[in-house]
Amino acid sequence: MLGAIAGDIIGSVYEHSKHWLTIRNAGFQPLFHPKARFTDDTILTVAIAESLLRGSDFSETLKDYYARYPGAGFGKDFKRWAESEDSEPYGSWGNGSAMRVSPVAWASKSFEEALIVARETAEVTHNHPEGIKGAKAAAATIFLARSGADKSEVKDEVERRFQYDLSFTLDEIRPSFVFDSSCAGTVPQAIVAFLESTDFESAVRLAVSLGGDADTLASIAGAIAAAHYGIPSAIREETLARLDEPLLEIVSEFERQYPASA
Repeated sequence: MLGAIAGDIIGSVYEHSKHWLTIRNAGFQPLFHPKARFTDDTILTVAIAESLLRGSDFSETLKDYYARYPGAGFGKDFKRWAESEDSEPYGSWGNGSAMRVSPVAWASKSFEEALIVARETAEVTHNHPEGIKGAKAAAATIFLARSGADKSEVKDEVERRFQYDLSFTLDEIRPSFVFDSSCAGTVPQAIVAFLESTDFESAVRLAVSLGGDADTLASIAGAIAAAHYGIPSAIREETLARLDEPLLEIVSEFERQYPASA
C-alpha cells in the first residue's frame, strides 16, 4: 500500500505537466518535489485500507474520507456521488478503481480472494466492466508480485486473464501519450512501467515519464513495484513524512496487521 502512496506523492506535481522535457526521460530531480503532496489517490487507498481493517462498508468509508478531504483532487463524478445521499454506483470505467485497490492484495489470503474483494471495492462506484477489470488486474498483479512471481509470469497471467496487451514499450507510446483517466489507458501502462523497471524508484520514474495522469500511473506502478522490490528506506521515510496524522495512523495500523506490506 505504501508503494501506491509514494507513487501518488511523487507524481502529484506532474499530472497534466507542462514540463514534458523534464520528465520524459524519467530523470527528473529531485524525486520528491518540494510541492509534492498526497492526493485523492492516497486518500481513497487509505480509505480502502481502513474499511478492510474495520470490516466497514466500502461506500460509507469512501464517502467519509471524501468529506474529510474534499479539496484533494477528486474527479467530478466521484464528487457528485460522494456528496449525494444515494450510494448507487455510477458506471465508471475510470482508473479510480485501480489506484485505490492495493490494500486488497495485501489483506487477501489467496489470489482468488484478491480478485473477489477487488471487484467489491470497485463496483460501489466503478461498476462498468472496464472499471471492475482494472481493479482486478491491479490487485492481481500486486498479489502475484508479493507472492514471488517473476515478471514473465506476471505478464503472462495478466495478458491471459484480463486480455490486456502488454507487448508495447514505454518508449513506443511516450511520444503520443496523452492524459487518459480510463482503466484501459492506465493499468496496462503502469504494469509495463513495472515490467521495464529495475527497482522501486525506476518503476515510479518510468510511470511518471509518460506524463498525463502521472500520479495515478505512478501510484499503480509503485504499488506493484513495492510488492516486488520493497521500498527503499529513504523513500519510505519521505513518504510517511508527507502524510497527515490520521492517514499515518491507518497506514501504520495496516502495516502492523499485514506486516508484509511494510
